[in-house]
Amino acid sequence: MTKTVFLLPLLLVAACDGREESAIDNLANGANAAQVDNNVRAEAMAVMEPLNPPEPGTPGGLPVDPEPIAEGSITPDSAQGAAQVVQGYYGLLEEKRFVDAQDLWDQAGTIGSQDDAHFTARFRGFSEIHANIGAPSDPTEAEGAMQVTVPVQVYGRIAATGKPWHTLRQVVLRRVADAPDDKAEQRRWHIESIGAYVAPAETEGAEPAHAISMTDGMAKKQ
Repeated sequence: MTKTVFLLPLLLVAACDGREESAIDNLANGANAAQVDNNVRAEAMAVMEPLNPPEPGTPGGLPVDPEPIAEGSITPDSAQGAAQVVQGYYGLLEEKRFVDAQDLWDQAGTIGSQDDAHFTARFRGFSEIHANIGAPSDPTEAEGAMQVTVPVQVYGRIAATGKPWHTLRQVVLRRVADAPDDKAEQRRWHIESIGAYVAPAETEGAEPAHAISMTDGMAKKQ
């Protein structure tokens, strides 16, 4: 209502002195420019190199396991529950919900306690972020907490060039089952660190990890 009251006299002046046609032309040209810009962007995206990260079992891809995962066995405090936290984290990054993604880190740690702007700046170099999540390690006890490592294939597109990019990372998660009430958030799996992927030492009879593709709309394999 306020805008109508102030704009109406201006429109009347334009109608009286013949400037209405110029105003209409400017609006039309602006709309045309926006449409052209959108078309250019769409054409550029169409000719961009597709995102095709390496397949599981190939160099740069996640390790594979032919055995399916029993969905009914997944509980929040299990190793698969930790893998779901990682899946959620990269899904939030894909949706550019960086503040929500940061909440999945240890809030007492360096990254978890970082201000929103600095955390978000970590991802400014990418126009797209996606991930495929591997099977977690067995939980191990470390410094009074349970710890799980989850391999991740991160891939996306570099904002400046539009070029595809991919890398293998591993996410370390921790949870403290007997955390006091004032630190209840420590009872859930939280991200402790993310670093370069390190293949586990091979042992006789050991089974490779099973790749979990994020197919719930948060991250999709191209």
